[in-house]
Amino acid sequence: MLPSPTPWRLIDAEGRAGTPEDLPKSEVLLELYRRMVVGRRFDAQATALTKQGRLAVYPSSHGQEACQIGAVLALRDRDWLFPTYRDSVAIVSRAVPPAEVLSLLRGDWHCGYDPHAHFVAPQCTPLATNTLHAVGLAHAARLKGDDQVAVVLLGDGATSEGDTHEALNFAAVWKAPVVFLVQNNGYAISVPLAKQTAAPTLAHKGVGYGMRSLLIDGNDAAAVHAAVTGAIARAAAGDGPTLIEALTYRIEAHTNADDATRYRASDEVQAWLGRDPIKRLRVYLHEAGLLDDATEAAFAEQAERFAAGVREQLNTDVDHDPGELFEHVYARPTAALRAQRSELLAELAEEGRA
Repeated sequence: MLPSPTPWRLIDAEGRAGTPEDLPKSEVLLELYRRMVVGRRFDAQATALTKQGRLAVYPSSHGQEACQIGAVLALRDRDWLFPTYRDSVAIVSRAVPPAEVLSLLRGDWHCGYDPHAHFVAPQCTPLATNTLHAVGLAHAARLKGDDQVAVVLLGDGATSEGDTHEALNFAAVWKAPVVFLVQNNGYAISVPLAKQTAAPTLAHKGVGYGMRSLLIDGNDAAAVHAAVTGAIARAAAGDGPTLIEALTYRIEAHTNADDATRYRASDEVQAWLGRDPIKRLRVYLHEAGLLDDATEAAFAEQAERFAAGVREQLNTDVDHDPGELFEHVYARPTAALRAQRSELLAELAEEGRA
């Protein structure tokens, strides 16, 4: 199917629902809002910790909460999430402890949590490598008869990578149970979308591989949740993969090392602030009588407690073991890796640091 050039939405930027009968259940909408409030507070806290030197780097997802929370809340218990480096909000919403999520960005471990315990793959720093991992896991799960679907998050820049081409092609040919959620936030670091592709939409690329493709409003949490929920159901039923392009925007810089003012105008940022996903859902919930001031204050208090816990966990120095560098590189360490580990530990012992 060719995606419509107009992104599909359920709630517009003013908080009005066009087709209320298509909306997720009231309790789902309220939970989407609560998790987005907590997620944004977590994101702001992580940004502050970076400025304090507690994190080496942090890629903010301010403005992209609807994509991440909408997708995570659509996952079933045993479905897998394949995140990127910008998807920390999605991971903590999957109930992974924040300190373990931020371990990579602190420089402690390549992955600070157990992927199998949470059904969350390690955060992907190289662009698009997680797309192939997701397809491989999903295909293997189907071969084993496991009812599992992989939801892989990627950005617009990742769609320009060869790994994404291979992943989309294999997924379509194998009818693998995978959902590709492209968070199109307008820029691959400083490169605007127009310099990455001549395709009318990124969703059109999915059509070229023979898979169902959708273009949605990525700042509409209800639409993201509905689209991903439907795609997961299709994948689990054996109807193959889906590519969803979610139009959203990265409000903050690419990371704390980036100066976004060099490649985009402040007027552009202000325009997208007017499409804020949290405000949009809050307005709808208030007008629908599903959210009152007391509940909203309670959610804000939950977010503050969550942020306080993150501060407490990250303000503790970690005693690093250099030998851990060599763990989990391979299932069975190679001879060369074992030799390198022995050499490093011997040098540290000579210096009295082992």
